Amino acid sequence: MYASLNDVQARYEEITRLLSEPGAASDQTRFRDLSREHAQLTPLMEAFQAYRKVETELTQQSAMAQDPAEDPELRAMAQQEIPQLKAQLEELSQTVKLLLLPKDPLDNSNVVLEIRAGTGGDEASLFAAELYRMYTRFAATKGWTSELLSASPSESGGFKEVVASLEGNEVFRLMKFESGVHRVQRVPATENQGRIHTSTATVAVLPEATEVEVNFQPSDLRIDVFRSSGPGGQSVNTTDSAVRVTHLPTGTVAQCQDEKSQHKNKEKALKMLRARIYEKMLAEQQKKEADQRRGMIGTGDRSERIRTYNFPQGRLTDHRINLTLYKLDKVMEGDIEEMIEGLLAHDQTERLKAGETKAGVSGKKAG
Repeated sequence: MYASLNDVQARYEEITRLLSEPGAASDQTRFRDLSREHAQLTPLMEAFQAYRKVETELTQQSAMAQDPAEDPELRAMAQQEIPQLKAQLEELSQTVKLLLLPKDPLDNSNVVLEIRAGTGGDEASLFAAELYRMYTRFAATKGWTSELLSASPSESGGFKEVVASLEGNEVFRLMKFESGVHRVQRVPATENQGRIHTSTATVAVLPEATEVEVNFQPSDLRIDVFRSSGPGGQSVNTTDSAVRVTHLPTGTVAQCQDEKSQHKNKEKALKMLRARIYEKMLAEQQKKEADQRRGMIGTGDRSERIRTYNFPQGRLTDHRINLTLYKLDKVMEGDIEEMIEGLLAHDQTERLKAGETKAGVSGKKAG
């Protein structure tokens, strides 16, 4: 751990020096990048300095406690402080290890959020709409911007499918574990005998791709325009403003009909298309890590059941980390911070274990 930390500290000191040089801010792009890196390294450096301070104090107190020439009262005091210092050192060691974990380069990405009704008919579409409301309310509490990209309403007032973009700070980091099958258990309003029905909705959280990451050639795209229509087929627009874009090499399709402007619909459809293709690219890159990811929180596969919303009991259970909360009413209003923090903490713990296991195997081989 010390070797890597010494390298990080050298880089931190170099950045600090570069930022304090006269005229450092003249190159705004470089200054911004260095400031961002400095801000990212600061928590690690502060934890490392605290670790070394406690480590030095523990060494001094241990030496004092074992020195027969030392005053007996001071030796006793030193002996009493040692357990507390050891506990502090262990806590700081864990903090440093967590901060040393490699960051997901996608954590600061905006996302395209796709929610689709699954099994359960009208109940499933109503649940899909409630999940969409839950996520947009959570986004508002984080200061994120949410924009509806596409929606396919059901006759019951829910959504067969709804797609939105979420933009802000660390959106993908906080949302990435939401992908999967969400199950709801409750008595539908139309149920006369009070029976509990089970329905599902599928959530996909796609990191938003930039034009640099996914660059389309005009020849790769087929763009179709058609007349927008609402639920039941009633006309929404009298012009061909709806847009469907097909990426011919992959067969990926995205369409949008929510805007009256064909140009805006095309813009939104391209955003969705780019995110879907980017997800496929990432899935191919991460195929080698699939076993490791399954051993952590899950693959993020849309077919994987991740959570149950039990309305009669007011209970929410995340099956990946066995976390149950009895505040379903608050959760549906967007209060999902506790669940998300639990998933992030579990992910960090498992990554630490994986790192320690690798280190142990390396040590055995070296020996």
